[in-house]
Amino acid sequence: MAKIGYARVSTRDQNLDRQIESLEKIKVDKLFCDKMSGANTKRPQLQKMLDYIREDDVVIVTELDRLGRNNKDLTKIMGTIKAKGATLDILNFPSLRGIEDQNLRQLMNNLILELYKYQAESERKRIKERQRQGIEIAKAEGRYHGRKPKYSENSPQLQHAFKLYQSGMSDTAVSKVTGINRITFKRYREKYGITQSSSCTK
Repeated sequence: MAKIGYARVSTRDQNLDRQIESLEKIKVDKLFCDKMSGANTKRPQLQKMLDYIREDDVVIVTELDRLGRNNKDLTKIMGTIKAKGATLDILNFPSLRGIEDQNLRQLMNNLILELYKYQAESERKRIKERQRQGIEIAKAEGRYHGRKPKYSENSPQLQHAFKLYQSGMSDTAVSKVTGINRITFKRYREKYGITQSSSCTK
């Protein structure tokens, strides 16, 4: 049996120290850390952790939402842990060690998990709603300008891509030559009315 720690923060400029300190206090045997949004399950260290765990291992996190931020993702991740014969321990969960009946303890643990999963998803929805409201207020006050465009109309890279397209290249070919994402390039050429002389569409 091994203790496997997993820590996560949402962005690269956030600090993992508090989680790592808590996990090291209980002497985890292996520690995996991600700096990515919990809305994305394709986190490199999460996937490595799920591949690494074996039967009878214990996966330990400081809070449930370190694993994920919505019910569907959490259920999937927890299902993978269970399918591999490992168990999950969340440090901020109330302790159930005083309950001697194993079936009752498992039932209580499952109920608490469901409550925490619901809480994690609800918090995620509240954050998104606050962001949406903040954007609407900023727009109404003329303070919101959206994300800065990746390319300006006079960008040499974009102008080169336009010329290649006008010479007969397809969107896919232009993308491969210039490194501009195909969908991004198509959006820019449609925005600036860039067309090919031929009526053929590649």
